[in-house]
Amino acid sequence: MRFGGRDNTDNRPWQLSAKLLIVSSVVTVIGFSAICASVMLDMRHGEEELARQTLDNLASSIDADISRNVELYDLSLRAVVSTMLMPEIKDVSKPIRHLILFDHAATAKHFGAIQVFDADGRLTIDASTLDPIEENRGDEEFFQVHYNHPDAGLFISRPMLHRGAYAIVLSRRVTGADGSFLGVVAGSIRFSYFHDLFGRLNLGPDDTITVLRRDATVIMRTPFDLDVIGRSLAHVPGVMRALSEPSGSYTGLGALDGVPRLLVWRDGTRPLVVLVGKPWSSIFSLWRTEATRIGAIMLGLISFVLGVTMFLAREIGRRALAEGKLEELATTDALTGLKNRRKFDAVIDDEWRRATRQKTPLALLMIDADHFKSYNDTFGHQAGDQMLVGIAICITDSVRRAGDCASRYGGEEFAVLLPGLSAVEALRVAETIRLKVQQWSDDTTVSIGIASLTPAAAMESSVLVNAADRALYAAKANGRNRSVLASMPKLSLAA
Repeated sequence: MRFGGRDNTDNRPWQLSAKLLIVSSVVTVIGFSAICASVMLDMRHGEEELARQTLDNLASSIDADISRNVELYDLSLRAVVSTMLMPEIKDVSKPIRHLILFDHAATAKHFGAIQVFDADGRLTIDASTLDPIEENRGDEEFFQVHYNHPDAGLFISRPMLHRGAYAIVLSRRVTGADGSFLGVVAGSIRFSYFHDLFGRLNLGPDDTITVLRRDATVIMRTPFDLDVIGRSLAHVPGVMRALSEPSGSYTGLGALDGVPRLLVWRDGTRPLVVLVGKPWSSIFSLWRTEATRIGAIMLGLISFVLGVTMFLAREIGRRALAEGKLEELATTDALTGLKNRRKFDAVIDDEWRRATRQKTPLALLMIDADHFKSYNDTFGHQAGDQMLVGIAICITDSVRRAGDCASRYGGEEFAVLLPGLSAVEALRVAETIRLKVQQWSDDTTVSIGIASLTPAAAMESSVLVNAADRALYAAKANGRNRSVLASMPKLSLAA
C-alpha cells in the first residue's frame, strides 16, 4: 500500500515516533498531575485538619469557661438549698440568715442575685436585699419544671427577660425531708456574660458560635440575633447529633443563612453545648489561592500535550470513575442497599476461616418473604420492591454489630451472618427481625431459618448454609411467619 508517494516501510519510523510521543506525553501528564493532585490534596487536608483543630480548641475553651461558671453558680444554688433545709435557719435574723445562705455564693458582674421562692412561687429571700419586693414567679418555666418534676436537678431556663436584663435562669428544687415541694432556689447568668466572652475572640465575619440547651434551644449565638435566641434547632440533624455524642464535627448548612460550614462541638453531655462553625469558603481560601497558582502552572505544561494525549488522559479518568462505581455495584444490592450475594460469599468465607482459627461459633439466618410471588402478582412489581426494601430496613435496624453481614441472597431471600453468636442468641435476633417486619406491615411476614455451629477444620461453610436453608424450608412448611432453629450436626428442627 502506498500513501503520499511513500510505501509502508517508510511510514514505520513515523508511527513508532508517534507512539513514543503519545506514551511519553501520557506519562508526563499523569506524573505531573499526580504530583499536583497529591500536593493540593495534602494542602486541602492540612487546611481542613488545621481548621478542625482550631475550632476544637475554640469550642473546648468556650465550653470550659461556660461549664466552669455554670458549675460555680450551681454550687452556690446547692449550698443555698442545703442550708434552707436546716431547721435552725428559720430562727435567725434576716442579716444572719443572709450571711449564712449567701456567704459562699458565687459573685460576678454577670451573675444575678440568688432568690428563694416558696411553694406558691412567692419571692421570700433575695440575696440582693434584706427586704425583697413582693413578687410571684409561680407561672415561670423554671418554677413549673421543679414543681412537676422532683428529679429535674439543675434546670437551665430558656432565654428570658429576668429582673430587667436578658438572661438564663439556673434553678434547683427545695425538697423537704418527706419529699414535699418547699420551693425553688434560682439565679441568673446575664447575656452580658456571653457577649463579653465572645467579644474577646478573634472571629471571622461568617464564623458562628451557638450555645444550646439540651433540648436544642438556642441560648446564645454570635453573630447575635435576638430573633434567633430561644428558637429550637431540634429539626437540624447535625444539632441533634451534637447533643447525643460527646464530641465531634459535621458539615452542615447554616440554619439561618444557608452557608456551608464545618461545625465542631465538645462534650455534648453537658447542660449547655457549644457548637462552633466556620465557613468552608473561609477554611479553603488560602488553599484555593495556592491551588490556582499550581493549577495555572500545570495548565501551561498540559497545553504542550497533544489533543490525543488529553483525550487519553480523560478516558483514563473516566475508566477510574467507572471502576469505582462498578466496585460499589459489585458488592451492593441496588434495590435494598444491603450487601449482595457476591459480597456475602466473600464474607462468609472469611468469617468461616476466622471462626475455625478462633474456635468461635458462627450463626446464619436465612430469611424469606412469605407469599412474595402472589403479593407481587396482585399488587405489582413496584409494590413487591417496596416490600423488599421494607424488609431490608427491618433487618438493618435489628443487626447493628460491626462484624454482622446482612445481604440480599437472591430474589425475596435474605441472609444475615452473625459471627460469634450461639444458636439461642441468633434465634433472638431472628425473632426481633420477624416481629419488626410483622409490625411494619400487616400484609408482610417472613420465615427465618437459623443455624449456628463452631466450624471444624474439615468442614466447609456450605454445611452452615445448607442447615439454615433446610431450617427455612421447615419454617415455610410449618405455616410461615416463624423462626426455625436447626440443630447441628445432624439436622433436626424445632419451632
